[in-house]
Amino acid sequence: MPRRRFTILVALFVTVVINYLDRTNISIAAIDLARDLSLTKIEMGIVFSAFAWTYSLFQIPGGLLADRVRPRLLYPLLLTLWSIATIVQGMAGTMIMLVVCRVLVGVFEAPSYPINNRVVTSWFPERERAGAIAFYTSGQYLGLAFLAPLLVAFQAEFGWRALFYACGAVGIVWAWIWHILYRDPDQDARLTEPERRAMAAGGALIDWADRHDGGAAAKAAKAPALSGLSVALSSRKLWGVYLGQFCIGTVSIFFLTWFPTYLVESRGIEFAKVGFIASAPFLAAFCGILLSGTLSDWMVRRGVDQGLARKAPVLIGIALSTSMVSAIYAETDLQVMVIMSLAFFGNGLASITWIFISLLAPRNHIGLVGGVFNFIGGLSAVVTPLVIGLLIEGSNFTPALIYMCVVTLIGIFAYTVLVGKIERVPAPSCN
Repeated sequence: MPRRRFTILVALFVTVVINYLDRTNISIAAIDLARDLSLTKIEMGIVFSAFAWTYSLFQIPGGLLADRVRPRLLYPLLLTLWSIATIVQGMAGTMIMLVVCRVLVGVFEAPSYPINNRVVTSWFPERERAGAIAFYTSGQYLGLAFLAPLLVAFQAEFGWRALFYACGAVGIVWAWIWHILYRDPDQDARLTEPERRAMAAGGALIDWADRHDGGAAAKAAKAPALSGLSVALSSRKLWGVYLGQFCIGTVSIFFLTWFPTYLVESRGIEFAKVGFIASAPFLAAFCGILLSGTLSDWMVRRGVDQGLARKAPVLIGIALSTSMVSAIYAETDLQVMVIMSLAFFGNGLASITWIFISLLAPRNHIGLVGGVFNFIGGLSAVVTPLVIGLLIEGSNFTPALIYMCVVTLIGIFAYTVLVGKIERVPAPSCN
């Protein structure tokens, strides 16, 4: 991979690590935070889900924004705003203030994945795109795998409030670095013209100037948002990936919210050990998503049907995720760690789903369709924490594990029956 594209990919990776750090640090802080603020399980479920209320609601506006504002400007602004909201979480003295902060983090993080997809679609040819998506998405797993023990140790030393202060400060610094590093392909002076042409020939959508300066693509991009939304909501293929994302997200959200509490309260593991045990599934998920992207692109380059090459890792991964229900019968901490690592490995294997947006969405509505996709997927972050909070019986997580297994089976149905052949959905006509 040329150095400039690799630099862009690493920058996306770091941004995703910070993105997930700020949305999931609440799970590390949860036990001490709940004790200090006297919050019940149901109240913690509300706190866990509060981020997703606005994160989901603002996906479609965020997708429209990603289609119209360059990432060099939009990302630093959003990073700064959600980092400030993260810092203010450390000052919370009531559940209401905590919920308000989580809601604001959700608002400002909402456009992030449509922006990520816009960047990858602009910079990477189709045959490299699954690997690129897998690489930056792996940041959500690798970052937490290595950071979980550090976050637990940091909180034990300095307290849960300092944890939020530190996470927010990191985001503000990175916002400044991103603004210095990033350029779109049509503005990047370090990108040679032959390389730019080769990228475009391979399917990279290097069209910002045309889309925004009056070219044919610009006219299509300015088509009424309702016509693009109509296509986004009327395609069976797209509904297949929307529903699949909700199901995959259900497992992810469990690990990002309730998993440390499950280890402490249901399995009786000491909090000091939670960081190391919790890091194993995240490391497994990281391996799963890198394998998924590499394998999928390799199959495409070998001439395998694109539908099979893109769907196979996702379907195998969803099937593996159902193994988490066997933790009900685990007797030792090691068994729990192995079972949960296998389940989250499968979740990682299934997490290249953004590739379907870059391949199926109308060319001038990739951000919008990505917004709808992440909106439906984000609803899992609203539903899952609340449902699990209601299903937990004392310290018994068995009903919650069964619920997640059933949802993942629905995900298999979505990809096998609804998605069908992989081909781009026609753009709405604009007369």
